[in-house]
Parts: sequence; C-alpha cells; structure tokens
Amino acid sequence: MVGAREEHRWEEPTRAGTGSPVLDASQVAAWRERGFVLVDGVVPSERLEALAAHADTVFPAAGSPESERLNDFGSSGRMTFPAECDALNQITLDPRLLAVVSQLLDASVREIRLTQSDLWPKYGRQERLGGDRDHDDQRIHMDYPNHSLTHPPAWETPEAVEAILYLDDVDACGGATAVVPRTGPDDPAYAWPRVRTPGVAGLPWINDRQRAEAHLAEVAPEVAAFRAEHLYPREVRARYRPGTLLLYRHDTWHRGTPLRTGARRLALNLTYRLAEAGWVSVLHPGWAWAMYRRSGVMERLIAEATVDQRCVLGFPAPGHPYWTPETLCAVEARFGAYGFDVAPYRDAPPEPAPGARLALRPNCERCDVDLPPESDAVYICSFECTFCGRCTEQLGATCPNCGGELVRRPVRPAPALERFPASTQRVVKRP
Repeated sequence: MVGAREEHRWEEPTRAGTGSPVLDASQVAAWRERGFVLVDGVVPSERLEALAAHADTVFPAAGSPESERLNDFGSSGRMTFPAECDALNQITLDPRLLAVVSQLLDASVREIRLTQSDLWPKYGRQERLGGDRDHDDQRIHMDYPNHSLTHPPAWETPEAVEAILYLDDVDACGGATAVVPRTGPDDPAYAWPRVRTPGVAGLPWINDRQRAEAHLAEVAPEVAAFRAEHLYPREVRARYRPGTLLLYRHDTWHRGTPLRTGARRLALNLTYRLAEAGWVSVLHPGWAWAMYRRSGVMERLIAEATVDQRCVLGFPAPGHPYWTPETLCAVEARFGAYGFDVAPYRDAPPEPAPGARLALRPNCERCDVDLPPESDAVYICSFECTFCGRCTEQLGATCPNCGGELVRRPVRPAPALERFPASTQRVVKRP
C-alpha cells in the first residue's frame, strides 16, 4: 500500500525556531551536507489555510473525472506568482522563509532572487495515462537540468534553494517525496559530474520510473546499474503534514512517489537563487509581465513590499547606481498611486559600482581557514584570490592561480563594512 510506514524509511520533520535565526545550526548543516532538511513551523498556518481554500476553487476535487485527466507539472499559470491569491504571494515573499533561504545560502536577503513559485496539484489516478511523461511514480532525478543553463557548482558553494511546501498530510494521501541523503564528499551517489539521469548527457527525458529505468538498462546499462545500486535503495521519504517545508538543492537526488488512488496533494514549489547566478532561469513569465493584468496585483505587490522583498524580485536596492533624481521621480510617478514610498531609495547613500570594491572573501582558498574582514593578516592578488599568512609564506607571496604578487588585503572600516559586508561565499582550491 502506498505510503505504508513499514515499507519505507522515513525522514521526520524538525521544528523551526520562533525567533531569529529561524533554523538552528543542525538544520542548516543537514541541508548543506546531506542535501535537504525537512522543517515545520516556518510559514503561518492561517496563510496555509487561505492558500488551500483558494486552491479548492481552482483545481478539480480529488477523485473527480476531471482529475483523472491531469498529469502535468505546475498549475498552467493558474496559481503562479504573482497570483490572484494574496496567500500565495505572501508566502512566496514571507520574511521568515526568505530568512531561511538567506541562512542556507549564507547570503543576505538582498542577494537572493526568486525564480519559481507555483502551486501544483497531484492526483492519485486510477490509471497511468501519461506514458513516458507520467509523473505518478517518477524516476529519481536532480532538478538542475530544467532550472539551470549550466551544471551546479561544487557542493560547497550552492547557488540555489528549492522548497516544497506541503498543504496536505502524507498519511491521508501518500505521495511522499523520496530523497537520497548525501553521506559526505566521497559518497558515490554524488560523484562528479552528476549526469547519470534521463534528460541529461544525451539520454532521453523519460519521467515514469519503470519506463525510464527499462530504457536505461537497454541504452546505458552502466547508468542503470549505478542508479539501482546507489540511488533507489538509499532513498528516504519525507513525512509531511500541512506546513511542512522540504528544503533541498538543484543537485539533490529525489523523486515523486504515487498518491493513494482518489487522493489529491497540493504543494507550493519554490526556488530562490543567488543574485549572481544569472544562469539559473526564472521558470515563469517575468514578474513585470503581470503588470498587464487589470487587477493591479503586481503593482500593489511592489508598492506594499519591503525593500528586501523587492530585491528578491530583482528591484534595485537603495544606493544602487540606477537611482538618480530622474529615476526616483519616475518610479514614484509609476507606483505612487499604489502607496509606494520612495524614501528608502532617495535617502540611501550611493553604493560603489559593481566590482568597484573588494569582496573580502571569508576564507583562505588553499587551507580553508577563516579570514575575518577585520584581520590584517590576509593576502590577495589582483584578482582577489585570497590566502592566509601561513599559506602566503609557503607560496612565496605568489598567487598559484595567476602568478601575480600577493599583498596584504586592506581592512574595510567598520561603518563601511556595515553598509558593504564581507562576502560569505567560500572558495576552496586545495593543493
């Protein structure tokens, strides 16, 4: 029976904090090291209930004849951000959720960008009629192929957070998400490059598990053997209930499993990336496209959002070179009728142009020792490759990457450091 506890290994959710930080150190470590973490208590229950109630007016009921014909990903734009549903928009930009993403990526909220927010219904159907594309029982996969133009970077430098926010209970409807926990840097399941999956490296995109694995056994038996040995036997299933948040990565092995026949599961799928990772695509029409709507939903969102929330949508931050007396006046004219307050942008001192200041990297890229921004024993080359004093001495004050001279990194004054904090992105290139 689908979802029976005795047949599967289960991952139980832990509870988010009520204050700041939202996640504790063990929850952050689970995401960074294992590739996922399951958490309750991030999103307010009243917003979950409002979102579920709105979804009931949009999607067919469980077990209905209409539901038998639905076998696709997403909501076909019916419940995609920005939606005609305040609860979906509020959850997408919820400050606690953004704080969680900030913790996981070790970046400020203003360095994060939204790329996906879509409420998906999934149905437990009588028959699988979707052929290769059927998503009732998915093949195990990673999500980066349909999010990124490239390949995920090294495990230690993640560039995006994916999330599934469940609105139902696994005990009632089944359909638990299965995930393969990473055990460490030598885990064979996560060997580099991560391409042994349908839809990558010339293998055809097949979603149905049975069809995908049968095809791989014929055309790529070594890939099929790898998956049979290292992936499916190790999967654990997420024990979700309304409000449970599965936080994972573009390079986490996972899959969807069958729902109970006649059931429906609602889940909000979200993705956030680092601002600098522009190769991670927005999965929906650009947010500005929604300003064609007569409802004014996007205009109101812009006007009512906090500065941080606007940055997550790509709005220029206070102090950005975009802001001039002319643009301040023009943006206020565009959104003033909706209550937009231009003061945070007018009053902010200008930032240096992008690339005009040192990143102040947080570690030695050779031995990975921490290098706080106030340290006067940090050495850099002209490309800001960064080393500690001991490694600099061992390298003869010569950068091993470019061959240039290593000189002492200047210390940024505390007031300036508050406005322009040091980078949190670690770079490690061990000898």
